[in-house]
Amino acid sequence: MWSLQNLLFIICIALKCVTCEAGVIHVTGYVGREVNVSCSYDEGYESYEKYLCKNDCGDSDVLITTSNSSKNKHRIHDDKTSRIFTTTISDLHSVDAGKYWCGVTRNGKDIYTEVELKLVPDSCCDTVTKVQSYEGYSESVSCPYESQYQNSLKYICRGNQPSTCLQQALITSDTKQNGRFRLDDDKVSGTFTVTINSLTQNDSGSYLCGVQRNSDVDVFSAVELEVKEWCCVKSTTINGTAGYPLTLQCLYPRQYRHNSQFLCKGEHRNNCTKMAVSQRRFTLQDNATSSSFMMKITALEADDAGTYWCGTDSQWRVGNYTKIELSVFLQHTSTVTPGTTVGTRIPDAALYVVYTVPVALLLMCVLVIVYKYRCLKAGDTTSKHTPKTKSSKEVMGATGSRVSLRERILIELCVYNTLHYK
Repeated sequence: MWSLQNLLFIICIALKCVTCEAGVIHVTGYVGREVNVSCSYDEGYESYEKYLCKNDCGDSDVLITTSNSSKNKHRIHDDKTSRIFTTTISDLHSVDAGKYWCGVTRNGKDIYTEVELKLVPDSCCDTVTKVQSYEGYSESVSCPYESQYQNSLKYICRGNQPSTCLQQALITSDTKQNGRFRLDDDKVSGTFTVTINSLTQNDSGSYLCGVQRNSDVDVFSAVELEVKEWCCVKSTTINGTAGYPLTLQCLYPRQYRHNSQFLCKGEHRNNCTKMAVSQRRFTLQDNATSSSFMMKITALEADDAGTYWCGTDSQWRVGNYTKIELSVFLQHTSTVTPGTTVGTRIPDAALYVVYTVPVALLLMCVLVIVYKYRCLKAGDTTSKHTPKTKSSKEVMGATGSRVSLRERILIELCVYNTLHYK
């Protein structure tokens, strides 16, 4: 009879162990963080004391009880409505991993639930996807997941600490749009995509894509985003004359030779207006051998002055486009440059003074010389000191000496008077 009782006892113990193994609660925590161990109990035990213990669960193995809810790095809380008590273990270290027991005190043998605690490093991951982009661009980050998580919560956070990722999530699949961030979940392909608009260099850094798992730690994949400064643009300055043809040359990398070519006008590339090549004045001609294309303008206009952008990469990758500053000159007018207005140049009045005044003075001088010369000669021929009978002979006979000297003196006097004439 004794042997039969022993056999029944052994069978009961064995059944209890099988039940325990089938009902083991698996919990995973992060080293250096805290973890919650939650255990449920049956109705009727709401007022009973609950506790958490390790190893053989002797008196020295009890870590915390509901009658003393805080001790060392353990805290316990009993939610009697849901009939679940939860123990929080903080500042986890490798020695904290192992087997625990959730216990409910009662008369006779207590009720136990086995807990297996596993610890993992609070970092991720062995593989990191690197993404490069530039300031002002939009960039999408792809995060794959397994098919069993189609309906699970997805999210993304900054940093590489899985323990706090969900609490610090930038966006989740529940919200889908949050400022510059948008989340799209493609359940067919098993990938959710996070798009970040208007990138800045401050967006550079580590990111974690997370998929929530209620029974274990969440699943993560790591992304390293580098946002480069938008710089190093090939820039050129071109001058043209209104009414004349002009050719703009745009170079592009050879790998983009099959892309669509474009030319747009505007102070900034983000708001420039594409120039329609269908306009009669604009003609586009590609030269694949030199990795460039030409935009020909048949008749340049004043309004064509401004800033242009051309290239073959619609994503505006640095170095794959050219910035052109175009100035337009008008005939007999001022230069037209971006931000200035056209104004007609007024001739300088001083130019007319310099060239017209000397001509008038010279003409006046000649007239005065001729007039005074005639007056002096007329007065000389009627002088009362010259005898009338000899006048003709003296004049005619003295042309080589006395009369010529006299006329010379009169002319010099006339010139002197003319130069000092007011």
